[in-house]
Amino acid sequence: MAEIEREAMEYDVVIVGAGPAGLSAAIRLKQLDADLNVVVLEKGSEVGAHILSGAVLDPCGLDALIPDWKEKGAPLNTPVNEDNFYMLGEAGKIRVPNFPMPPLMNNHGNYIVSMGNVCRWMAEQAEELGVEIFPGMACSELVYGDNGEVKGVVAGVFGLEADGSYGPNTEPGMELHGKYVFLSEGVRGSLSKEVIAKYDLSAGKEVQKYGVGMKEIWEIDPAKHKEGTVTHTMGWPLGSNAGGGSFIYHLENNQVYVGFVVHLNYKNPHLYPYMEFQRFKHHPMVAELLKGGKRVAYGARAITEGGYQSMPKLVAPGVALLGCSAGMVNVPRIKGNHNAMLSGKAAAEAAFDAIKAERSRDELTAYETDVRDGAIGKDLKKVRNVKPMWSKWGLMPSLALGGLDMWTNTLGFSLFGTLGHGKNDADSTEEASKHKPIDYPKPDGTLSFDRLTNVSFAMTNHEESQPCHLHLADPEIPVKVNMPKFDEPAQRYCPAGVYEIVEDEDGPRFVINFQNCVHCKTCDIKDPSQNITWTTPQGGDGPNYPNM
Repeated sequence: MAEIEREAMEYDVVIVGAGPAGLSAAIRLKQLDADLNVVVLEKGSEVGAHILSGAVLDPCGLDALIPDWKEKGAPLNTPVNEDNFYMLGEAGKIRVPNFPMPPLMNNHGNYIVSMGNVCRWMAEQAEELGVEIFPGMACSELVYGDNGEVKGVVAGVFGLEADGSYGPNTEPGMELHGKYVFLSEGVRGSLSKEVIAKYDLSAGKEVQKYGVGMKEIWEIDPAKHKEGTVTHTMGWPLGSNAGGGSFIYHLENNQVYVGFVVHLNYKNPHLYPYMEFQRFKHHPMVAELLKGGKRVAYGARAITEGGYQSMPKLVAPGVALLGCSAGMVNVPRIKGNHNAMLSGKAAAEAAFDAIKAERSRDELTAYETDVRDGAIGKDLKKVRNVKPMWSKWGLMPSLALGGLDMWTNTLGFSLFGTLGHGKNDADSTEEASKHKPIDYPKPDGTLSFDRLTNVSFAMTNHEESQPCHLHLADPEIPVKVNMPKFDEPAQRYCPAGVYEIVEDEDGPRFVINFQNCVHCKTCDIKDPSQNITWTTPQGGDGPNYPNM
């Protein structure tokens, strides 16, 4: 909005997002030159508030960034000591032995962590080096220079009117300009999405693919707790309806992370990912583990799954995409934090060299080269065919062929080359008439829970008077197109109950309960009409995940 006057602050590097990628970039920049002016802008109320805790972390990224992280007290306290993989049927399970699996699937040397706590610790390290970190500062738009380069961002806009306009009590925010801007927003970030579209960074790449991951933290009976145990499952309850699987990680203090991932390329619009997760907990193996325990937190987020062939070009004039903003998750390992850290380090080194050479706001081609030819590219290239195989051929063939392909890639070659993904996840949705509705059991309130009850455990909050941050390109599409064709799947694919169809005297009405939103961005990805755009709400709003 050109008519809005804002103050501007100048920095060497402006970083959007205080996740592992953004914080790694900030730390590395100050390690290289203590005099660089570096700022990190975080939309959460505090660092870690929007980071869904619970991951198995490969410490290679941290090793490269802060080699003495153990001495500095990094919260990596639970090494993996047992690694289990099961194929589930409705009432039973089959253990898949570890020995046929490629070496890259081994979790030896990894740690079960709260990424929220890891990022809080990383923020402390960054601030000790002189990095400025501003939580509660959502970046709502990009600032462009005269030649179309990214010049900076607008942050800290508060108090907009309900229709999105500026009113008498609106704080217009400020512009933060940088010689380079790093976008480390995580999956499907709104500014990253804009940059990818504006500069056509996905040209010549495969479509990006996604999953939705849902997670609960449970405190369980100490007699059942096995600290350091990692369990992954596939099969039931999804079967042939969708790809995906589960994870159960035993961390400290009798706690377990219980998570479930559903790939968003499923065809049946009647599928209800959240209820698949709730049904999974009634499997005898899981139910016995959780019996007598209590759920203490819930959250959800989208996961990038396209891998090596779906990563867009990572740079444009003045800007670079880091971590999950570009899609650096190793899908079979269910790990991306190590690559996020390595990408932040690589971007920082490229920016440092450029600034030292008195360059600014050009393309950091050295960063692109480092990612694709270095450790990140090698990590992702080995597993590049696992996701397309699963999508094309289903679970069992992809297990066999994907395993073979990962083994041969470990030896330096592939029998399959590089497979494509085909349709994007929205276009994968088929009309409701082609599929049968799925009857889901009612949550029992002990092991399984309704969505709204669970969302309260995400501690999400949005000021009701602010504009809705979920925008419809055409408000009529949900009722006039998505209802008759797809039985309006937004009612089901959202893991927070944001969308519902309400029957009024005048007929059905589409309602957006944006206060429930946990910022997973599934709607922006899966809506079959691509009618929903997720945008950043004002700073501090959204989930407030606990310090677990």
